[in-house]
Amino acid sequence: MISTSNVSLSFGGKKLFEDVNVKFTPGNCYGLIGANGAGKTTFLKILSKEIEPNTGDVILPGDKRLSVLRQDHYAFDDIEVLKTVMMGNEKLFAIIAEKDALYAKPDFNDADGERASVLETEFGEMNGWNAEADAGSMLEGLGIAVPLHTKLMKELDPGLKIKVLLAQALFGQPDILLLDEPTNHLDIYAIQWLEEFLYNFENTVIVVSHDRHFLNKVCTHMADIDFSKITVYSGNYDFWRQASELNQRMRSDQNRKTAEKAEELKAFIRRFSANASKSRQASSRSKQLEKLDLSELPISTRKTPFVGFESKREAGKDILTVEKLNKTVNGEHLLKDVSFTVQKGDKIVLLGRNDLAKTALLDILGGETQPDSGTATWGVTTTVGYFPTDNSKYFNVEMPTLVDWLRQYSDEKDEAFLRGFLGRMLFSRDEALKKPSVLSGGEKVRCMLSKIMLSGANVLLLDGPTAHLDLESITAVNEGLQRFPGTVIFTSHDHEFIQTCANRIIELDGGVKDDDRVSYDEYIESRKPAGTAAHA
Repeated sequence: MISTSNVSLSFGGKKLFEDVNVKFTPGNCYGLIGANGAGKTTFLKILSKEIEPNTGDVILPGDKRLSVLRQDHYAFDDIEVLKTVMMGNEKLFAIIAEKDALYAKPDFNDADGERASVLETEFGEMNGWNAEADAGSMLEGLGIAVPLHTKLMKELDPGLKIKVLLAQALFGQPDILLLDEPTNHLDIYAIQWLEEFLYNFENTVIVVSHDRHFLNKVCTHMADIDFSKITVYSGNYDFWRQASELNQRMRSDQNRKTAEKAEELKAFIRRFSANASKSRQASSRSKQLEKLDLSELPISTRKTPFVGFESKREAGKDILTVEKLNKTVNGEHLLKDVSFTVQKGDKIVLLGRNDLAKTALLDILGGETQPDSGTATWGVTTTVGYFPTDNSKYFNVEMPTLVDWLRQYSDEKDEAFLRGFLGRMLFSRDEALKKPSVLSGGEKVRCMLSKIMLSGANVLLLDGPTAHLDLESITAVNEGLQRFPGTVIFTSHDHEFIQTCANRIIELDGGVKDDDRVSYDEYIESRKPAGTAAHA
């Protein structure tokens, strides 16, 4: 168990936490949620004692082991992959290192033998004999093949390094597991493995994630950061969302009824306060009015943008024909004779283990690059809006404000219109006057979505459109794409986003491996090994 007692923390005058008292108990998985900037990552750092709070304490029994998903991808560059994973259990790894050093001594003596005996006992008690096999199994589950296990970390691609660090955090059954965005950059197969691992994990897990399906799958509780407090709710994310929306409506209704009652009392007092025969009643009403709680609802840190895509013209039947596309990047043959056709109303998700291949295809379709060979032919009535995974070139520009940045993509140039549009995308007042070059990742995504919405395109190409967004913004994009009547080709690692938006699935493995008009859940179910079943 890990808990906090009266934890408070402020940064630069901004109060993140105030007198937080929360307890996380064994056997439960807690999803830590809150708006961007609410302090989710900061709170995990407080729990791991990487950051000291201004007041209060973190209480962790001394015999409990806490494990954290590390973010420094270069810290283990000169260490073998398998050893990096085993370093997740620091005590076990230290025992192994000391044992190896003792047995390597040329002058091994009786004292060394006694020490080695003690170490061997501890090693056995910690299941050390299975450590390498367990670490290897984790790596394979996350999609890292056996030949890579003896490579140095610096020899791996960044995406594989992330998986190794995740395996390191999970290794050795820690008592408390802190995971900050563990599904980031994982493919769907690795995410499924992680869901299964956490579903069966018997100790305490506290996880930050923007993947709603993942939270629903693994979490038994939600820990909600809002109003500088942390409130724990039983149930998964969907249950929390429905309960919190109901609670907010009830509080709003109560506030409205209180305000209406106050107006009735005020009207009575105004009408009869000068009337001698009614003065006693007016005085009584005045006392009732003083007792009414007219406090407004606290302002939540959560804000939801409006995301809606509308086509300026309807597309004809001919949308897109792709024939034998080939593309090699940095010596890697990413696309091999890729061919398919797109029909009106298709909402296609591109799947595959290689994210670079999917991005290469969308870059070609979006006109950002040319194929080595093959063709991609758009119908004459199509207009394309492209959301690239790398949007940096759109913001490395000398523009004084976001209003000016957005004006170049809008038919309507009026200042009030542009400010209103930015306001709907959560850039209000002074935020609309920011320079484009200083935006955060999430702000850039909202700007790119604004650009596409203003384009009026009838075909959307979206490469990871929910990256850097909070849960409220992800839900807004999700619902906006569901409402869009046009054609979409997109990539995502978000299970719910794919399930609710896609009506067709194309899986790439060099070429087109699969092309099915089924739901995502049906697609996954059809590819499970015989004898396995999904958890409810």
